[in-house]
Amino acid sequence: MNDSIHPDAPAPASLDHPTASAARRSREAPGETVGAAQATRLLPGRPWPLGATQGPDGVNFALFSVHATRVWLCLLDEAGRETARLPLPRRTEDVWHGLLPGAAAGLAYGYRVEGPRSAATGHRFNPAKLLIDPYARRFAGHFAWSDDHLDNDADNARHTLRAVVDASGFDWRGDAPPAIPLEDTVLYEVHVKGATAAHPGVPERDRGRYRGLAAPAFVDHLKRLGVTAVSLLPVHQAIDERPLVERGLVNYWGYNTIGFFAPDARLAESDPVAEFREMVRGLHAAGLEVILDVVYNHTAEGDDRGPILSFRGIDNVAYYRLLPNEPAHYENLTGTGNALDASHPRVMQLVLDSLRYWVEQMHVDGFRFDLAPVLGRKAVHRGSAFSGRAALFQAIAQDPVLARVKLIAEPWDVGPGGYQLGAFPAGWSEWNDRYRDQIRAFWVRKAAYRGEIASRIAGSRDVFGHHRRSPTASVNYIAAHDGFTLHDVVSYDRRHNEANGEDNRDGTADNHSWNCGVEGPTPLLAVNALRGRLKRAMLATLFLSQGVPMLLGGDEIGRSQQGNNNAYNQDGPISWFDWTHADEALAGYVAKLAALRRRYPQLRRRAWLEGHADAQGRRDITWLNRRGEEMNERQWGEWGRYAFGFLLGGTGTASSASAAVDAADAVDAPELLVLINGEASDWTMAIPPGAWRPVLDTGQRDGVPESDAPVSGQWLIKARSLAFFERT
Repeated sequence: MNDSIHPDAPAPASLDHPTASAARRSREAPGETVGAAQATRLLPGRPWPLGATQGPDGVNFALFSVHATRVWLCLLDEAGRETARLPLPRRTEDVWHGLLPGAAAGLAYGYRVEGPRSAATGHRFNPAKLLIDPYARRFAGHFAWSDDHLDNDADNARHTLRAVVDASGFDWRGDAPPAIPLEDTVLYEVHVKGATAAHPGVPERDRGRYRGLAAPAFVDHLKRLGVTAVSLLPVHQAIDERPLVERGLVNYWGYNTIGFFAPDARLAESDPVAEFREMVRGLHAAGLEVILDVVYNHTAEGDDRGPILSFRGIDNVAYYRLLPNEPAHYENLTGTGNALDASHPRVMQLVLDSLRYWVEQMHVDGFRFDLAPVLGRKAVHRGSAFSGRAALFQAIAQDPVLARVKLIAEPWDVGPGGYQLGAFPAGWSEWNDRYRDQIRAFWVRKAAYRGEIASRIAGSRDVFGHHRRSPTASVNYIAAHDGFTLHDVVSYDRRHNEANGEDNRDGTADNHSWNCGVEGPTPLLAVNALRGRLKRAMLATLFLSQGVPMLLGGDEIGRSQQGNNNAYNQDGPISWFDWTHADEALAGYVAKLAALRRRYPQLRRRAWLEGHADAQGRRDITWLNRRGEEMNERQWGEWGRYAFGFLLGGTGTASSASAAVDAADAVDAPELLVLINGEASDWTMAIPPGAWRPVLDTGQRDGVPESDAPVSGQWLIKARSLAFFERT
């Protein structure tokens, strides 16, 4: 073990260590000193846990850096002025640490780190920069863009965030996780601010903030819909990119993290830690889980021209993936300029510590990992290939805290071989963009084979049916934050991102959308009726499919982003829910779909549909053509045919391969029939023998059949609609 004491530094008031002159010129006005605490000596303390931890004798500070030669703890006052600069006295292996006697929660601090300063070798140490602790639990002050953050001799302290020692307690009042089984989960992706910023039923002080999501008016809406979990866009402390600020915009979505342990203060009134916990406690009390979108793939420090805010100045070579032959530049797997190196043990530790903190201290129920393949890539010198058996994934699987929460991957990044749908390990679910694209293509563009749609409805076994994975590996969705809303999918042929300030070049041009004859809003009743029918059909498909359904927040009330399919920088009406024009009928329809999913266990199986007959000739699923006959191989591949159906078995019809898993689910479940007509014309379709009660008809304005009297023989199914029956 390398456990050494560094010599005491000169009193910080003199600031005469080799690299401090520039910092002094920037920080001190004439006649000012660095502060009364300058003579304080740090005790050795301990190298764990990383971060700032309050104990009975004071606050222990521990910071990882392999290549640093000296680390200074900087104490700050309420105005952000530096009052003391103290060398961390001990280094144990690669952790620098010290104990500040008598210190307590509320102390503001930062670091200055000395070491090699040579971009050509990847080292970017610069003690003129006040650095954010990667383990900071809360922040004070405001971040402001300035050239002082760049790699020069200017001191940036007055423009950056201050880390604050946090030891806050909280009365959880017996809070416990709802622990909803994955197969019963219905996700609701939502931005904390956008959902309630304009909600008239949420107290004004809470609108657009954490507490607003737990306000009774919004919780009642979620409960009515039948969703079981809110999947929040990023809430880790983030900053806005400089080009956005210069255009008067912000990073509204929050995918620009600088603090992986701190809830973003911009979403709170005054105390982000307490208010986040209040939100979680309130949602849990209503039986709703909280899933966080986490961005461990990159940080807000950008590319080699970016600012020195934290990780870059603490140990650039250790934290980031640098090009092996050009360490002055970053391996840009994320499109943001840099990528964290999760193959490094200490970076992996940072991710694991952060995840555990949010589960244990903030009571969240799971995570959606942005650009998750970055986390599974090998070390750069080993070729950067993705592996589903990466060390981080294995560490999460064996961790007693993390193994019990929901894990969802966004299974792509922008690097070579970055599309990894289906490649994550057992226990993970994945955003299934093939589901999104092919369901849209079938209903909206008429550009998908029936066989493709059947595979998506059945849980995408062709993608996930390996390594003991189940249908719950597929997170099915029609729309998400990134892209058109559901309403815009049927209202626009083209993106309309002019408000983003990028000349409409940003966002994808491939939306699988159709404007139904008119681009954007229209008073034409026929066009609006067609749009409503398509929305109802796609939503019904989503809730009747195997896997985990995810609803984009606001789609249930007809939310539009005015054709903007990349509203990442729109903090205003384009992104906020328009509650004054909410489509209440559509919200009621979504609630009906969620209720049907709860009612029929065949719609949320834990094992794959097999389609094979058991000893009694019964099947868990049978695919039907328009004549009510079983589909054959030729018919599956027919292009331009968009009408078919399927029969889901009821009690006792699980195949031998899945009977043991789903036996409890099949109790008292009737057989179900789904007829699908993606054609532009009405069709009469045959119904299997017996009496069938209509339950859902998306061809009707509210999805309710004209009559629920049992029918037999055949059914007239309207163009671009779906009908759902149960056997009486």
